[in-house]
Amino acid sequence: MKNFSTKFHPDSHHHAKESQNQETRKQIKETIEEEEKARCEWDFSLSTIVSSRNNSTASISDALGVIEFDQTNSIVATGGIARKIRIYTLESLLPHESTSQDVHHTVCLDHARAGDYYICTPAKLSSLRWKPGSDGRVLGSGDYDGVVMEYDLERRVPIFERDEHGGRRVWSVDYSHCDPAMGASGSDDGTMQMWDTRSESGECVATVQPSVRRSAVCCVEFNPFGGPIVAIGCADRKVYGYDLRMMADPLFVLDGHRKTVTYIKFLDNVTLVSASIDGCLKLWNSDSSNVTRTYHGHVNNRSFVGLSVWRDGGLFGCGSENNKVFVYDKRWSEPVWVHESSSTGRDGFVSSVCWRQAGEDQCTLVAGGSDGILQVFQGKRKSQTG
Repeated sequence: MKNFSTKFHPDSHHHAKESQNQETRKQIKETIEEEEKARCEWDFSLSTIVSSRNNSTASISDALGVIEFDQTNSIVATGGIARKIRIYTLESLLPHESTSQDVHHTVCLDHARAGDYYICTPAKLSSLRWKPGSDGRVLGSGDYDGVVMEYDLERRVPIFERDEHGGRRVWSVDYSHCDPAMGASGSDDGTMQMWDTRSESGECVATVQPSVRRSAVCCVEFNPFGGPIVAIGCADRKVYGYDLRMMADPLFVLDGHRKTVTYIKFLDNVTLVSASIDGCLKLWNSDSSNVTRTYHGHVNNRSFVGLSVWRDGGLFGCGSENNKVFVYDKRWSEPVWVHESSSTGRDGFVSSVCWRQAGEDQCTLVAGGSDGILQVFQGKRKSQTG
């Protein structure tokens, strides 16, 4: 008589199935607990409002299009329609931080009092980026006239200028973290151009036209962790990733948005976050080119409203066309915090945001509006009980 293996026994099959079901239930429970934790882990508050002395004069000409912390996370630069680069220290934006008191009220300042200084620029600004390794001294910009410039902030003068996009608006500039002398700009002309600031004329190192239809390149970001990858977001609704060592064809293409991709950010070496005027953010795995999660809640169907990621905390910040600031946790598809901004205009909206890349249990988010008002928010991780 044959001795059948126990692996064919019905009871054995039943136990295996039950074990699999238990594992599935455990994973579902862990996912629910993780999402619930993401929903209620942080407390945010508005610490500072910086506006013009006479709020009644605020107009579209004051709109802030970009906010950037420097590498020390102690200096903030802003730019926009007003043709000015304004420089602030974090200390001036958070004056109550220098006191020993636990202050919870909101401080109201004007730009003249809060700002260290400003530099006038020849055109409206669409992008700013601190140059890595410059110790907060050099700031790059892209403008509406298609010009890329660098400013020496110690001398407060331009030290580099490049006009190779045919006068078409430059939407985004960034610097390589492998070689900070190498920069890139994305433009309405449908190209991403890489250039070398060591050359007086900004010699073009490479040019990429991601879209066959020459759709506008709206955002450019080098891998900030030092990898040889640059990511590009386009008006053709796609994100393209290129290996700097071989740029003939994209290394990956992320296709999932329904409208123009306005921002792209690296969360880590393989994970990226994108924003689009289809009203959602998407989390991507660049190795598989798959969407990991989609985030909904803010309103965005026509304007650039900003996107910033706080990498250590796993939080995303963005603006909204209903004049609100939204914060998302990467583990949860809906916003974990929303703040409605006060605006001097009926059609005001939050147009730019930037996280301070520092801290673990505390965080700082700066947001700018179409009315030129700057807001500084601080978050604290809630203490775990029970």
